[in-house]
Amino acid sequence: MNGIPVLHVEADGIARAWEESLILLHRQGCDLKTQYDKPEDPPSKDATMIITITDPLQEPMIHKDFPGGPEDLQEYVMEVCEGIKDHLVRDPNDSADTRWEYTYHQRLFAYNAPTFDPFDQIEILCEKLAKTPYSRRAQAITWKVWEDNDCYDPACMQSIWCRITEDHGHPTLSMNVRFRSNDAYKAAFMNIFALVQMQQRIAARISDITDREVRIGRYCHMADSYHLYGSYFREFEGRFLGALSKRPFESRTMRYEDLRDLMEGARPAILEKARQMGKKTG
Repeated sequence: MNGIPVLHVEADGIARAWEESLILLHRQGCDLKTQYDKPEDPPSKDATMIITITDPLQEPMIHKDFPGGPEDLQEYVMEVCEGIKDHLVRDPNDSADTRWEYTYHQRLFAYNAPTFDPFDQIEILCEKLAKTPYSRRAQAITWKVWEDNDCYDPACMQSIWCRITEDHGHPTLSMNVRFRSNDAYKAAFMNIFALVQMQQRIAARISDITDREVRIGRYCHMADSYHLYGSYFREFEGRFLGALSKRPFESRTMRYEDLRDLMEGARPAILEKARQMGKKTG
C-alpha cells in the first residue's frame, strides 16, 4: 500500500478481536518512528486499524494477556464511565497546575467550552436517539481545538457515534469509536472493554427514556494510528505471541461473568485509591 496500511479485523467478541488485531498489526504494520522513542528503540509497528466486534458481550470477554489484572480493568471502567478521577484534571487557567490534561469521562459528560456551561454530551446523545433513533447526529467529541493542539498530552479518543436500528423487531444500538492514536498492546484492550461498558449504559439510558429495551449491537473501534512501540517488542513477542502456540484460545481468555463479583468487590478500594490520588496531586 502507498502510505500507512489500513487493516481490518472482524471478530465475534472483544478478546478475540483484540488478539487478532495485534497479530495483524505485528505482521502487516509499517515501521514508523515515534515522538517517544529512545535512541536504541526500533521503530514501532503502525497502521490505521478498524476493529469490528459483532457481539461485544459474547464470552469470553477478557484476554489474560492484556497488561493488567481484573482490578485494573474495573478501575479503568470506573474512570471512563463514572468519572472517579475527574478531580485529577488540571485547571487550564493555572499554568502551575500539573495534573492530568483530561479524562474521557470529563470530556464526554462535562465538556467545557469557552463562554458555555458544561455539556453532558452522552445525555444529549441518548435523548437525541430516544427521539430519533435513526439520527446520524448522535455523537460526542473530546477534542478541544483551543487547548489540545498545543498541550502536552492531548486526548487520544476523539469521538463516539451511535445509531439505532430495528433488528428482528428489537431496537439495537451500534457504536463507533474513533481514536487518533491508540497503543495497541498496552491500552487498546482496556479502552475497548470500558467503551463497550459505556455502550451498555447508553443503551440502558435510552431504554429508560423510551420505556423500550434497547439491545447492544456491533461495536466498531477505529484508530488512525494503531501502534506497537518498538520498546515493547521483546515483551510482546515473548509474553503475547509466545502464548499463541502454547495455549488454546480458551486458556488465553477469561469469562467476565466469572470475574464480575471480584471486580465489583474491588470498587471500595478503587474509590479510596482515587481519593488518595487527589490528595497527592491536589
